[in-house]
Amino acid sequence: MAILKDWLKGTDYKVLLGTDECEVSDVIFDSRKAAAGTVFLCMKGSRIDSHDFIGDVIEKGCTTFVVEKEAAELKLPRIGGLNIIYTENARETLAFLSAARFDHPSEKMKMIGLTGTKGKTTSSYMFKAVLEKCGFKTGVIGTNGCVIGDTHIPTKNTTPDSYELNGYFARMAEEGCEYVVMECSSQGFKMDRTAGITFDYGVFLNISPDHIGPLEHADFDEYLYYKSRLFTQCRTAVLNIDDERTKDIVKLSGCREKKYFFSVKSTDADIYAYDFSFHADSEFTGTEFWTGGLLADVFRLSIPGEYNVSNVMSVITVAYDLGLPMDKVREALLDIHVDGRSEVVYKSDKFTVLVDYAHNEVSMVTLMDTLKKYEPKRLVAVFGCGGNRSKDRRIGMGTTAASACDFSIFTADNSRFEKTEDIIADIEGAFLEAGGKPEAYVKIPDRREAIKYAMANAEDGDIIAVIGKGHEDYQEENGVRTHFLDREEILKCKDELGL
Repeated sequence: MAILKDWLKGTDYKVLLGTDECEVSDVIFDSRKAAAGTVFLCMKGSRIDSHDFIGDVIEKGCTTFVVEKEAAELKLPRIGGLNIIYTENARETLAFLSAARFDHPSEKMKMIGLTGTKGKTTSSYMFKAVLEKCGFKTGVIGTNGCVIGDTHIPTKNTTPDSYELNGYFARMAEEGCEYVVMECSSQGFKMDRTAGITFDYGVFLNISPDHIGPLEHADFDEYLYYKSRLFTQCRTAVLNIDDERTKDIVKLSGCREKKYFFSVKSTDADIYAYDFSFHADSEFTGTEFWTGGLLADVFRLSIPGEYNVSNVMSVITVAYDLGLPMDKVREALLDIHVDGRSEVVYKSDKFTVLVDYAHNEVSMVTLMDTLKKYEPKRLVAVFGCGGNRSKDRRIGMGTTAASACDFSIFTADNSRFEKTEDIIADIEGAFLEAGGKPEAYVKIPDRREAIKYAMANAEDGDIIAVIGKGHEDYQEENGVRTHFLDREEILKCKDELGL
């Protein structure tokens, strides 16, 4: 048991009733899990106000509450022995309570926080590969879930709620992790999920309009503001000077004194990349580049694309500051792959097949522009679009295919409660309207058959991009999910075709 007062250190609160010297064993914010000895934290949500469940929670034996309503607003039963603590921001208080509940696990490891619109997941696994090659066990939390060593735990949010987050940190510390690499979402900062965490490094990759809507951010300015919050909680900032909004991030955050700028375009950065060369053959598919500024070296990154060089420059910059051995860094980057992110699954002297998460027009354009730099004989795309989502996405991808791909195969991708054939018809219509030629595409609704067709009909020098699903390991149709992973299907087709 612990004393509530100790768990509340670092927060602003006042005692409305009873005492803050009571013993507590856990912090709970789901009334169904309340029990004697727990502290129940009440929040005013957009749909549910958990203050309304205080009576139910008391019946379960819980007598200690943290609330964000004053006494006059609370409906308390006339019984004794209650401890009521008031705070203005229950979500922030939850973060501090959760950290204390798990004995402040983030303070036991070096913390690296990544923020940006694109590239967080890829960069997080680059960090993991480099740190582990240098001998440091590393945990990762982000879009792909929580990873501790070889254990993968699915998560609902890029940045989980603060209780879940600190639980993961505690497990990482217990299992010997020395570093944590964490994707930090703007929603995570807005909802105070990371309150109280001090990051050893905060990394800014890029920003563009995203996550703007009724349940996310009111506008781009708010989105930018919450992205900047990472740099109010970090010891060292590592920032992409190529992004025009970097100066706004620095201004909004009052960025800490110690900071590094990295670049793939400007020699004004502390560490910059230059002299790119793109390779795609049976031995190596990726990018070679030199670095200048504080670090003069040469690296080969086995993930295609200049934008991935930008991502990895953040890793190289942190590695430089940590004093990691660059021979180990080079070794890690040469062998790296990230599930579903420009992931080269099969390559031969004849053709290459890769998987990528590109699932909208912007990401598809970026990927196709990148792959063209490898000068394929043909650039072939295998893709569909998710059902029950904005039709703009499928129209945008169909339009992109018309101009950016030499051949396209339209297929299924989480059709949900729409018919796959209807989604493909929308893609086909946009493709033809944008000037795509009838002989430059086929329609194969079965995604596995579409992949097999692409590989069976590959020509010398082709790059085949299977896009839209990336790391996802399911297909969803009519509310039912079945196992399906693009990487696995590509390897199955390879064996069936005798490649």
